[in-house]
Amino acid sequence: MSDGINKDVIRTESEGMKTDRMEMIVEIYESAECVRDHDFRTETNTPQPLQRTESRQLISKNENLTNERDQLLTNITNLTEERDGLKIKNKNLTNERDQLKLEKNDLQMSLGKLADGWIYNQSSLYFISSEKRNWAESRRYCTERGADLIIINNREEQEFVKNSSDSFWIGLTDSDVEGRWKWVDGTNMTSGFWGSGEPNSYNGDEDCAMIYSSGWADYPCNDAFRWICEKIIFK
Repeated sequence: MSDGINKDVIRTESEGMKTDRMEMIVEIYESAECVRDHDFRTETNTPQPLQRTESRQLISKNENLTNERDQLLTNITNLTEERDGLKIKNKNLTNERDQLKLEKNDLQMSLGKLADGWIYNQSSLYFISSEKRNWAESRRYCTERGADLIIINNREEQEFVKNSSDSFWIGLTDSDVEGRWKWVDGTNMTSGFWGSGEPNSYNGDEDCAMIYSSGWADYPCNDAFRWICEKIIFK
């Protein structure tokens, strides 16, 4: 009886194993069919909604960074131009400062001559001589002191000089071309304060101008008169 029971148990187990094996085989075939029918390209190439969102965000960030970079480049260019402009202004101010220093030193040196008979009027220093020399020697005296014979530019200066009661050489001559009067700085005389009948070039050799109470007159350059030097301080 025990043998019969054992045989039934073995047969039952064998049939169970066969059944399990068949079920596994069916599952394998079904899995294979699913894999064969699946379109991997569609799954791989079709972007998912999350991927599309991240892509848009990256593109937006890239555009923002590009805009920021361009703005920074523009700011750098503007700052560079401002810097260069400030450098030019600084250079100009430095040149002006140096020029003012030179003018200050020149003025201090010029003012030091006041004790030697120089007087100040408007923007110039004047020296009125007490001795007499010809026109060329009178001018040499002035140029050796950083000045020149006086150039009379306006009526105020004319009145200032005319107040003296003597006659003086001024920085005016037509020695180069007869009748073409020039100041010692090379400029042409455009208007003057000639006395009545002057200039008359008496005897044809009156090429230098002098001033007296009635105005200007032409005289021979070798005649001896007092003279007036002028040194311009402020132009």
